[in-house]
Amino acid sequence: MRILSVLFILLGLPALSEEVELELVLLADASGSITEAEIEFQRQGYADAITDPRVLAAIQESAYGAIAVTYVEWAANTAVIVDWTKIDGAKSAQVFADALIGPPRQAYGRNAIGAALLDAKRLIEQNDFEGWRKVIDFSGDSPNSFSGPLISTAREEVVASGITINGLPILCRFCDTLARYPDLAEIYEQQIIGGIGAFVVTAANEDDLAEAIRRKLILEISGLEPPANVASK
Repeated sequence: MRILSVLFILLGLPALSEEVELELVLLADASGSITEAEIEFQRQGYADAITDPRVLAAIQESAYGAIAVTYVEWAANTAVIVDWTKIDGAKSAQVFADALIGPPRQAYGRNAIGAALLDAKRLIEQNDFEGWRKVIDFSGDSPNSFSGPLISTAREEVVASGITINGLPILCRFCDTLARYPDLAEIYEQQIIGGIGAFVVTAANEDDLAEAIRRKLILEISGLEPPANVASK
């Protein structure tokens, strides 16, 4: 593939994109409500999930036996923490997981959900992969957006481009009180997710987060999204 890309550059032709089952943006909340400890905990949850044997089995059973993944944190801005990586087995999954642990926080400020969704769309459109399916995996603990494009406008643009938005609402992080938004899953279904097969998997608290991430990844990779949660827009 690299040799072909060089030849296409020399001939002035567009390079071929590498085909994978899925292009997946892991779009994780790093807004002002998230502490440094929670950032680390969240990254570790994704690192553990992407290397889980059940997730790897879902990847290997896919059409191409490979997916392309990037990990992006969002707040008032977005920051790519781990660039696009082809994951086709335990070794490449571990490389991705190791890269997740350690980088400094790069996203700050209050929620700008619409802008984050549009940045994720851009990352999918400008990468070097071509997936049968294209998914933004959006996680957060609040439905509020304080700057940038409206969520509804951004969602409409993302979905119109053929990208599905799935949601991982986190009801409570490191807390012993009631969730700030107990109906966050319903809000995500109504306002954020969209596209073919879009669905929500809820994490009730930090103890449930790692399992929710793993379950959601398997559904996204295998294409077995719960039919009851398909969004129409």
